[in-house]
Amino acid sequence: MPSIKQNSHYGEASIRVLKGLEPVKQRPGMYTRTDNPLHIVQEVIDNAADEALAGYGRKVAVTLHADGSVSVDDDGRGIPFGLHPEEQVPVLEIVFTRLHAGGKFDKGAGGAYSFSGGLHGVGVSVTNALAKRLHVTVWREGQVATLAFSGGDVIEPLQLRRANHGERKHGTSVRVWPDAKYFESAELPRTELMHLLRSKAVLMPGVIVAYTVEKPGDKPPETVTWQYERGLRDYLMQSLPADPLIPLFEGEQFATAGETENFAEGEGASWCVAFTDEGGLLRESYVNLIPTVAGGTHESGLKDGLFVAIKGFIDLHALLPKGVKLMPDDVFSRASFVLSAKVLDPQFQGQIKERLNSRDALRLVSGYVRPALELWLNQHVDLGKKLADLVIRQAQTRQRASQKVEKRKGGGVAVLPGKLTDCESRDLNLNEVFLVEGDSAGGSAKMGRNKETQAVLPLRGKVLNTWEVDRDRLFANTEIHDIAVAVGVDPHGASDSVDFSGLRYGKVCILSDADVDGSHIQVLLLTLFFRHFPQLVQRGHVHIARPPLYRIDAPARGKRPAAKLYALDEGEREATLDKLRKEGAREGSWAISRFKGLGEMNADQLWETTLNPETRRLLPVNWDGRGFDATGVALSKLMGKGEAQARRDLMELHGDEVEVDV
Repeated sequence: MPSIKQNSHYGEASIRVLKGLEPVKQRPGMYTRTDNPLHIVQEVIDNAADEALAGYGRKVAVTLHADGSVSVDDDGRGIPFGLHPEEQVPVLEIVFTRLHAGGKFDKGAGGAYSFSGGLHGVGVSVTNALAKRLHVTVWREGQVATLAFSGGDVIEPLQLRRANHGERKHGTSVRVWPDAKYFESAELPRTELMHLLRSKAVLMPGVIVAYTVEKPGDKPPETVTWQYERGLRDYLMQSLPADPLIPLFEGEQFATAGETENFAEGEGASWCVAFTDEGGLLRESYVNLIPTVAGGTHESGLKDGLFVAIKGFIDLHALLPKGVKLMPDDVFSRASFVLSAKVLDPQFQGQIKERLNSRDALRLVSGYVRPALELWLNQHVDLGKKLADLVIRQAQTRQRASQKVEKRKGGGVAVLPGKLTDCESRDLNLNEVFLVEGDSAGGSAKMGRNKETQAVLPLRGKVLNTWEVDRDRLFANTEIHDIAVAVGVDPHGASDSVDFSGLRYGKVCILSDADVDGSHIQVLLLTLFFRHFPQLVQRGHVHIARPPLYRIDAPARGKRPAAKLYALDEGEREATLDKLRKEGAREGSWAISRFKGLGEMNADQLWETTLNPETRRLLPVNWDGRGFDATGVALSKLMGKGEAQARRDLMELHGDEVEVDV
């Protein structure tokens, strides 16, 4: 029997409250990239660019100083330095020392920033926390304000003086010395920084972006300046590795006041797309000038708009050969693009804003791109047919590559489970099967899915706990037998030689309710895969679908129309309500519904929130960060029949971290 540690004390004093910027210093990786300081410098650059985006600045200058510091200078309005009406602290100090504080939360009518990239509210306060020194100077209202920090703390309080004759009238200058102890490398990746600055110039036609590198000694500094009058088109043409097959497809459209029942005034996108027959691709997307290197729903909207328009053109002119089915990737696989979206309140994945998660952005971009391309194709039919030929060839190549011989077992083809509603495609890169809790949820999933690429296997009740079940007795359980046959891989061990030629789906997705029972079913299925299909997990085939627990019917507020919003859990629900309050919604003017189960969702809701690859949140499953064996030890404590004491110890140590769902 394991012994209980006697020397550990868990009481009121054990709880430590992190104040101010301490959380950033304790866990910098939660707030920024820690491989190098580029992202914390980018936060300052983004603020300067937001001033230009709002129409108040015409120049952004970045200087790499010889002492390792970086300064960012703009000619915008200048950060206010008077006392905050509620906090009674200079606003300039609050901006650099408080998480979740800034002008970009004010989205109502007359807000300082209707469209901006800094929306998580951690921005320059994270820069400040991870800097040995940060010095800020603001020119505003005939005065000059200076303030200096070290490690996020004020070391030189706010000082004000009158601006000298001939001195600039407005703007902000920030100089930061990143603290090397928080980063794997203290060196800024200069190629990435130049690319970032150049892209800012591309996205802000007419705005001057300057980049200066100081040299040691008496050597003169080197300066590069960008200014693109034609924006996206100039940039894409200069960057394309091959000549385009047809002329560039470009356009832009933004919602006007009369369209606010669909989108907020000013929301929309600019795009430029080139189709090439060979060579590499250039793909860059931005949201409110923030580069989204991992893409997101705005890129999905571009993909959807291009696909629907081109497919419609091919159907209209009867160009599709018999037996060929078009998929969105057939259109997108040879497309280079630069996309710049303006979204009033973008929701990013994580603090470093690499991927856009806002579901409305797909509809926004697609809704503007599709009719524009349809019009262009109908005006240029010969060029449209040339593009259609490229797309059809891509589809034929994909279909040839995905053809395979069905695996035969015991002289005959394996009979698939009767409950399985299979998909039409046989392409492993696209196919996915959803293991769904219950027939009711299975019905919604079957109606809401994409029949081409998504299969559904309903499971009855809770799957057997297979942690201590011998492999040769697994198939005595009907549900487990059906899972194995549907997936097309036999049970195996971690070191076995496994035949994956019969694998039928690239993704095996566990889809259960968002409540405690659903979590239990997830654990039972994860136990099955870890214990008896470990190489399926190791190869990245197993995922967990994340349906929302709440739906919030939000009223119209400010520039935002009424909308249905979804939240995964209580934390997201409260964050959504806070956002509604900041947008001017009256307390209690919203309605909150809690989904008791997936069966309560209609097919459209399930598709939009959980099944649609472009808007869902799918969690990939892999080992604990410590490896396969450590994950096995943890699962053994949870699922082993003789591990009651270990589970009791676990609950005593961590029971207070569990949220009770009654």
